[in-house]
Parts: sequence; C-alpha cells; structure tokens
Amino acid sequence: MPLSPNLRAALLMSVAMAAFTVNDVLTKLIAQSMNMGQVMLIRGIMATLLIGLFAWRWGAFARLRSILHPMIALRVIGETGATICFLAALQHMPIANISAVLQVLPLTVTMGAALFLSEPVGWRRWSAIVAGFIGILIIIRPGFEGFNAYALYGLASVAFATMRDLTTRRIPSAVPTLLISTATSAAVTLAGAMLVVPYGGWAPVDGRSLGMLAAAALFLVFGYQFIIQALRAGDLSFIAPFRYTALLWALALGLLVFGDKPDLPMIIGATIVVCSGLYTLYRERFRGTMKPAAKSTSPSMTPGGT
Repeated sequence: MPLSPNLRAALLMSVAMAAFTVNDVLTKLIAQSMNMGQVMLIRGIMATLLIGLFAWRWGAFARLRSILHPMIALRVIGETGATICFLAALQHMPIANISAVLQVLPLTVTMGAALFLSEPVGWRRWSAIVAGFIGILIIIRPGFEGFNAYALYGLASVAFATMRDLTTRRIPSAVPTLLISTATSAAVTLAGAMLVVPYGGWAPVDGRSLGMLAAAALFLVFGYQFIIQALRAGDLSFIAPFRYTALLWALALGLLVFGDKPDLPMIIGATIVVCSGLYTLYRERFRGTMKPAAKSTSPSMTPGGT
C-alpha cells in the first residue's frame, strides 16, 4: 500500500534529520585530529562543488547578478556566524545537548518575525517562547556545576541562524535557491580558510579523515535535498514537527558513538523546548498565519554552510 503524500514527506523529513545528525557526528569525530577551520575549509570545498554542480545543472547561474541583493549578503553573514559558533559548541559539548539548544530556533524565528517583520504573535505564542527559553536555561544551567561555557556558542549560533532565516524571507523569490546555497557554502568555506591559522594551523590529512570529511559533506547535501523533497511532497504544517526527530537521532548516536548519557535536567529542558515549539506550530496552523516557525524548517534550517 503506497504511503500518502504527508506520510512520505514526514519520512523524508525524518531521514533528512538523520543525515544532518550523522554529518554532525562525523564532524565531531574529525575535530579530534584537526581544527574546525580546517574542517570548514575541506568539507566546504566538497559541499560547494556538489551544490555548484546542482546549480549549474538546473541553470541557476543564469541569474548570477541577482546574487548581489543585500539580503543575500546578510544571509551569508548569518549562516557563516551560525556555522562557526555551532562547530565550536559541537566540538566541546555532547551532541544531544547542542542539538537540544538548536531546537529553540523555530521559537526565535517566531519572536524575530514579531519584533522585526511586524508579524502578529499572540500571548499564547509569546508564552511558548518564554517557556522555550526557560527550557534552554535548564539545559545549559548557567551558574551551576554542570554549566558548559561552550553552550553560549550554541546560543550565539541560534541568534545567527535566526538572522539568516529572517533575511532569507526577504530575498526575492526570483533568486534561485541553489544560487543562494552555492554562494553561502562558498562564503563559509572561505571563512574556514581564514580560521585555519588562528585555530592552530594546518594538520596533516590522512585518507581516513579525508574520507570522513567527504562523507560528512555528502550527508549534509543529501539532508538538504531530502528536506526539499519533503517540503514539495507534503503539507508544511504536517511535516514541520518531524524536524524534532533530530533530537532523537542525536540522543541515540551520542550514546552509541560517544557514550554520552543525557542527565535529567537536559531531558527536562529539551522536553520543554520541543513542547513549546510544537505548541507554536499548532497555534500558527490554528490561526492560519504565515507560519514563521514552520518556515524555519526550510532547507536552511541548521548551521551547515549551505
């Protein structure tokens, strides 16, 4: 019996979240032998070549001049900052913890849309946003023994990603998505090249590391392609909640690969964040608004340089 379009889209979204998480796991493993600037550079070259090939295949370079739009520049800054901060946090935090922090992104996009784009947000969604931030505070535990200062990099990554998503919505629809992705990936790659020396210099790259970087780049690109297919196959309001399966993948792979066991505060905080996000999605669907939180489940959802 064939799957309905929405169920097929939900499956694609879940697979995309798995691909992103595998990319994060591989990146975290590689960071044990080289600095994150070098990781950004090598992985970025591979990802940019792949995305650029797609862009060339589908004729995106025919509108090359449109890349000069100022909103694209702001998006590139947001994605670059988000990637740098995310990778810094990923290197020094359990993968499930940083994944849980990133789940607040739909709430910050909703808040940003209300503050900067004048989109209507009622008291119920504002309450969900406040609850989500309380959940984040429980996860990172500022001032307590379990506090990890690198969690602040995770919050900075969320701030940059919010800027990225809000500016993305101001880019004219005539600008090809693949052209934006290629430019963004190239910019992140260039940022990685600039950070290699400040982060400790170039480390020898053996075949194993190069293979893992190639696999990370492939999983990253495949994740974005699966998201695009999911968005085209099903209703956005139905499939958006399945973005939270990323946290389940992070918990499972963090335990299997790194032996990370989430503690009670992390589980409580993550539950609050996810429930707040799901409630926000429900309210946006109920009210028939522009769904700013759901829109953060776009191909630019996670900091990855694409």
